[in-house]
Formats: sequence, C-alpha cells, structure tokens
Amino acid sequence: MTFMKGMESSARYFDEVAGEWDTLRKGYFRDEVREKAAELAGVRQGERAADIGAGTGFLTEALLGRGLEVVAVDRSPAMLAELERKFGGRPAFRGLSGETEALPIETGTIDCSFANMVLHHVESPEAMIREFFRILKPGGRAVLTDFERHGFAFFLTEYHDRWPGFHPGDVEAWFRAAGFASVEEGPLGEICQAESSEGVRAMVPIFFVRAER
Repeated sequence: MTFMKGMESSARYFDEVAGEWDTLRKGYFRDEVREKAAELAGVRQGERAADIGAGTGFLTEALLGRGLEVVAVDRSPAMLAELERKFGGRPAFRGLSGETEALPIETGTIDCSFANMVLHHVESPEAMIREFFRILKPGGRAVLTDFERHGFAFFLTEYHDRWPGFHPGDVEAWFRAAGFASVEEGPLGEICQAESSEGVRAMVPIFFVRAER
C-alpha cells in the first residue's frame, strides 16, 4: 500500500511539472549527459532506439537529431502530451504509454536502449533491466545513466524518488544477471544537483552502465 501511494505521488508530480520540465531539468544536469550517453552506445544513423522513461524528450531529441528512429515510452499522460507536441510530426518518432517493467515494445526489435535518471523511480530495477535485454536485438546496446547512492532524504520526499541512487557495481551485476554478454560501469563525469525546500544543496555524481546483448 505504501508503494502504491509512492507511485501515485510520483505520477502526480511528473504530470504537474510536465509543462515546465525542460526548464527544471536544465537546473538538475547538463545537456552533456545525453551526448555522452549517445557516444557510449555508439549510435548510428538509421538505427532504432528506445528512450525509456522519456519524459519530455531530453534523450529523444538528441537521438532524432543523430538520425535514429526513436520509440519513446513514458507512463505520464502529461509527459506523453509534451512528447507529441514536440516530436509528433516526425515520421521517425513514436510515443507510447507504458511501464518500465513491462515495456510496450516487441521483443528483439531495438538496436539501442536508453534510460536516463529513470531507475531510481521504478519499483523493481532488476525487472526494468530485464526488459532492456528483452527488447534488444542480438548485439544491441543498452546505456543507463543515473546518480550514485546518496544520503539526501529530500530526493525521496520532495522529488518522489523511489531509491536514493545506486551503487554502480550493483547495477552492473543486475545487467549481468539479465543475460547481457558484455557490461561495464563507470563515472559519467557529470553531476545531478538539486536544492530542497529548506535550502539544502545536493550535488550527486552520475554514473553509467553500458551493456551489449
């Protein structure tokens, strides 16, 4: 019951901030996060990418700009509306409503999958990573970016995070358990920063995991 309330509050939060999320996001982390994620995946023009927990299209925009076809998945109706407003007229874009642990994407149809700042919002990180594996073609690549384990309680209460970040080694282990043939993790060289309603300032390192099916 507690988790369901958490899910509801998280969904309500993202529906409420969807219209201003692009501005808010710029205060949390830099555009370089998506550029580094794309480079880690080695994306190529014409490939089919999945942007999981796409929000208003931070990663989607960059991937479309590099000539990829993008399937963007989010569970917030307001975020999906923003995605459609921004990219709906492009033939290479498709927005879908769905949960990260049960993606509405056919098995083995994606060349590269991405999730940026999504894992700390899901109930089961392991289930989401298994879905990453399922949707990829053989040889497909997955890149996950998120922030490291931290002790800032306001991320959970004010931003409705489910998890207080992660130890990168744990996430790497989940990728290996999901069946990925090659997995590596490391620091992205970027930070996520936020401030609480009481003026507590947080600066948390962002890590990456890159894996190949």
